Amino acid sequence: MSTQQSPQTPAGFSDGFEWTELDRRAVDTARLLAADAVQQVGNGHPGTAMALAPAAYTLLQKVLRHDPADPEWTGRDRFVLSPGHTSLTLYTQLFLSGYELELDDLKAFRTHGSKTPGHPEYGHTAGVETTTGPLGQGAANAVGMAMAARYERGLFDPEAPEGESPFDHTIWAIVSDGDLEEGLSAEASSLAGHQKLGNLVFVYDDNHISIEGDTATAFSEDVLKRYEAYGWHVQRIAPSADGDIDVHALHTALNSARAETERPSIIAMRTIIAWPAPAAQNTEASHGSALGADEIAATKRVLGFDPEKTFEVSDEVLAHARRALDRGAEAHTAWDKRLAEWRTAQPERAKLFDRVMAGQLPEGWESALPSFEAGTSVATRAASGKVLQALGGVLPELWGGSADLAGSNNTTIDKTSSFLPKGNPLPEADPYGRTVHFGIREHSMAAEMNGIALHGNTRIYGGTFLVFSDYMRNAVRLSALMQLPVTYVWTHDSIGLGEDGPTHQPVEHLASLRAIPGLNIVRPADANETVIAWAEILKRHATHPAPHGLALTRQGVPTYPANPEAAKGGYVLQDATTSAPDVILIATGSEVQLAVAAREQLEAEGVGTRVVSMPSVEWFEEQSPEYRASVLPPSVKARVAVEAGIGLTWYRYVGDAGRIVSLEHFGASADAKTLFAEFGFTPDNVAAAARESLAALRG
Repeated sequence: MSTQQSPQTPAGFSDGFEWTELDRRAVDTARLLAADAVQQVGNGHPGTAMALAPAAYTLLQKVLRHDPADPEWTGRDRFVLSPGHTSLTLYTQLFLSGYELELDDLKAFRTHGSKTPGHPEYGHTAGVETTTGPLGQGAANAVGMAMAARYERGLFDPEAPEGESPFDHTIWAIVSDGDLEEGLSAEASSLAGHQKLGNLVFVYDDNHISIEGDTATAFSEDVLKRYEAYGWHVQRIAPSADGDIDVHALHTALNSARAETERPSIIAMRTIIAWPAPAAQNTEASHGSALGADEIAATKRVLGFDPEKTFEVSDEVLAHARRALDRGAEAHTAWDKRLAEWRTAQPERAKLFDRVMAGQLPEGWESALPSFEAGTSVATRAASGKVLQALGGVLPELWGGSADLAGSNNTTIDKTSSFLPKGNPLPEADPYGRTVHFGIREHSMAAEMNGIALHGNTRIYGGTFLVFSDYMRNAVRLSALMQLPVTYVWTHDSIGLGEDGPTHQPVEHLASLRAIPGLNIVRPADANETVIAWAEILKRHATHPAPHGLALTRQGVPTYPANPEAAKGGYVLQDATTSAPDVILIATGSEVQLAVAAREQLEAEGVGTRVVSMPSVEWFEEQSPEYRASVLPPSVKARVAVEAGIGLTWYRYVGDAGRIVSLEHFGASADAKTLFAEFGFTPDNVAAAARESLAALRG
């Protein structure tokens, strides 16, 4: 067989395939390490890790371009293990390949403080590209990574022939029956086919087992026909005669998938869970339970290992597997050479690459930000759109779009440039375009945004209505868990959206999203606060990475003079005319205008009234105690919070004597003005609540 290296084959690898006795022994070692690790801790998922060991080993040892000595190398392929419950599939290969994991880490599997938690966690274990656990998330992350890889190429090296750019790489993902049953993966896979993501490969573990037994209980479609309909390149490999994965056939299929650059690829492998355990293989029990000492001993005998030994790794097997370090160094060196050649040929793009890699913003970027005249009425969604259009010319790494609501979300950064593959009939189609059309796929949009952020070297945002954040919630939670700098543009943020009625009017959503640790919700009061919010989010990208959700109005709201302290999350918008305020009115978003109008009434009555705009509770809580006390003096106990949603957020700020003007029920179908009046969101009602709070203090 020819070993000539093709443009698609990483340095350090060849198209030829060699499988030695040491390779087989390394695979069997990985199987038994998984069984021993689960047995030692008493819980976990051994069966899939045992079955997938040949596939994972083939990927990391024979196919992937990666460098275990530099897990964050920009030129690497990405590998996603979507069924995170089989984390040992990944951990054993990271250990064997020479990442930071050692045998003691496998022995500490699922124990507190270990590098080997129950499901892989991004940022916790070197070599883990994303946090997976909820099924389908990793598959959608991989789609996002493939999108990001294409956009990155467009930023830095768009003219290079296919396969010849230092920015060409492949996204590999192992996916399971469970992943492909989740609707999320269907959304993401549909988009991947539409986008013709030829840099994406799914390896499908078709093991026919889930927690409830044979997947015949719930899953019977022809998966490959489904993926063929999505526009994917599909392959199926049969198992070897003994039922194990045929690694030669798998390697051939992986090479074919990598060579297919016009479509994403999926390779279906029929596997036997817990292979070759004599009694446990092909059983649902092996999915989520330890095999038991007797069964593990029997399996070790089948594989020619000493049944009395645990966590057995021979020196020669480890030395053989850790040649991955040498191959990684060779691939890295070859890539560095190509990158140096590219730098010489593309000095301006090299400067952009260095800036983006460092997470820096260009000098003078803030001068591109729009400003809005005080006294005008502007919807904050419209102001957000103006910000994006203004930044488009100075931040080429910023891109994004909407779940088919761009006209409502104002998320079109460039209407002449859509991220669409070659062959798409639309005139604005550009494989490296700025505006992403995620389609009506909110959940996968959020998970794909996570993948884009994980891939690195771009800044991503995505929009829909705030009420549809419910569809996105699991992926949003994971973006918070991973502290990814993604920006959710959630518009139509209250009953102010009007006649579409209660199905579209968010009520519980602000409080619910604020309950997610690590997610920053920003609900600006006006156009100028919206500008400040976007600027602050962009500044935080590298220094304080975290997901942000912008909650923006459909309706116009009054514009106030810009105050840079809005970036602190809460600030004094208007102060009392008395030496100290008698009452404080706290408000967000479109309700700030109600607090401002109520202040006028109260001040006319001689009540010193301070208005605090609090666009972001999370940002405010980051500030020093001294700053927070300067905005909300503890001595001022008469307080009112105003927000057109449930009041859960505000009890800690108003205290025992305080009052909350909130919405504790669903909305209705009517115009915004009618609904605000009907449900008590008026200056009169806010002023009355302030008087009640003052009266409560007087007893």
